[in-house]
Amino acid sequence: MSDLWFPGAERLDIGDHAPTDGGPAKAISHITWDRSASKANPQDLVPFANLRSYFSGSGRGLAPHILWSPFTGQFTQFVPANSRSKSVVDQPGGTRTNRAGSVVIQIEALFFPWCRYNSKVYESLTDTPCKGWDELHAWVKSWGVPDIWPMGKPNGFVGHRDEHTWETRAGWYAHAQVPENDHTDPGSWPDFPAAPKPPVPATQYEPFPGVSFFMRGSQPALGKSSPIFTAMGKRLMAEGCGRYKVGPGLVLGQADVDSYDAFQSKLGFTGSDAKWPPGPTSWAELKVPRV
Repeated sequence: MSDLWFPGAERLDIGDHAPTDGGPAKAISHITWDRSASKANPQDLVPFANLRSYFSGSGRGLAPHILWSPFTGQFTQFVPANSRSKSVVDQPGGTRTNRAGSVVIQIEALFFPWCRYNSKVYESLTDTPCKGWDELHAWVKSWGVPDIWPMGKPNGFVGHRDEHTWETRAGWYAHAQVPENDHTDPGSWPDFPAAPKPPVPATQYEPFPGVSFFMRGSQPALGKSSPIFTAMGKRLMAEGCGRYKVGPGLVLGQADVDSYDAFQSKLGFTGSDAKWPPGPTSWAELKVPRV
């Protein structure tokens, strides 16, 4: 079961929990937009503590699930994931905007356009470091919210709302896309993290170590020690080509050379091609396990 509380977030439970209605899992993106600034008149970002106090105090009737600072990666969570929050308008008699899904996880990013933080001005949310976004996204996704924007990824402060889409499709929604609301935030939102590529499996066979590994000048490297020789000898025996009286072992001996010659002959090599040393083609066919 997914965590009701985002791991790593400060838990500040304001109570007033209530169930969602079920249906397509959703997340709603917001920005706090707590000051009006402009390119000509940027303003300092409001401290995280101010919004934290507001949503746990006089603004608890508007609290989201998560307050997020994209500048520091700080998080505070006010209600568990399986409860509705109250950050969007829910008019009587219409769709239940705060509840219309198995979850409706609402996230307020601490941001407003043309905010100033550490002497730098940021026009849009995606200009910020977006610290903690990967972890936040993973937690939301664990609740079944897919990586799609059914009404389009936010691109500017434009409202576009379709109640049927809202009620029937899972995914991420901007505040500007929620029915019964008139806000136009968040303006932008970070991209979904790229799915991690599956790890490249380590090859299960020993790569060809090169002709020089098997030779001393023009002669077999008899007496050389390596666990590769043991693994090679075991495979030669499994192929019915073993010429061992004792072994195989760590030390390359004449029995290894004779056994490998027999294996190359079995593969159809003739003449000098069937003789020691091993070549890359026969080595690949022998499939010596990694040591």
